Amino acid sequence: MKVSLFITCLADVFYSNVGKSTVELLEKLGCEVDFPKSQTCCGQPAYNSGYHKETREVAKHMIKTFEQSDYVVGPSGSCVAMLHEYEELFANDPDWREKAHQLAEKSYELTQFLLEVLKVDNVNAALHAHATYHKSCHMTRLLGVKDAPERLLRNVSGLNVTPLPNSHDCCGFGGTFSVKMVPISEQMVDEKLKHIQDTDAELLIGADCGCLMNIGGRINRKGIPIKVMHIAEVLNSGVK
Repeated sequence: MKVSLFITCLADVFYSNVGKSTVELLEKLGCEVDFPKSQTCCGQPAYNSGYHKETREVAKHMIKTFEQSDYVVGPSGSCVAMLHEYEELFANDPDWREKAHQLAEKSYELTQFLLEVLKVDNVNAALHAHATYHKSCHMTRLLGVKDAPERLLRNVSGLNVTPLPNSHDCCGFGGTFSVKMVPISEQMVDEKLKHIQDTDAELLIGADCGCLMNIGGRINRKGIPIKVMHIAEVLNSGVK
């Protein structure tokens, strides 16, 4: 099975190990992974800020970039959800709308791809830790991926996962929201952090680098001894 890696900006620039873990995991599960080097930002920051005309140009570029791919897989529900938003961007352009539809049909978040396409819910990972899992907004509400991450985590040997109270609450990141609404964002991440601490977990797991950057930054600023890991790193831990 041939898979094209959609790396996403944050993984590319700040969390390279997430990209590395994604590739290694897919290859260990029998996928042939390529990396289209012309890929760029998916356009989500511009789109969410109302610059839809500019986003259409980005969308056209990304559609052409992955046009020959069999599957497109990314370690971010938020960014993959943006690929699915392209159809709406081209609502009045039938030709590009169809191309956008074709991209959406073959684009998956990592855990979604493992469960829905590869039909795998146990990757033989092993990680001895007490963890909790943060559900990101875009991944659950826009992309509709809700159960896949936790199903996969349940089968990680040695991993004890305590449910996160109010798990569907936003962490306060929201991309440009955290920049434009700093006081509100700060209160939201502090509330999220309190719920994380209530679980007594030593490890926070998430599936979106943006959320992990926001929560992890707050954890570091407050000097709290909780480690942060992307689910790709967890699922790639101890894989035989």
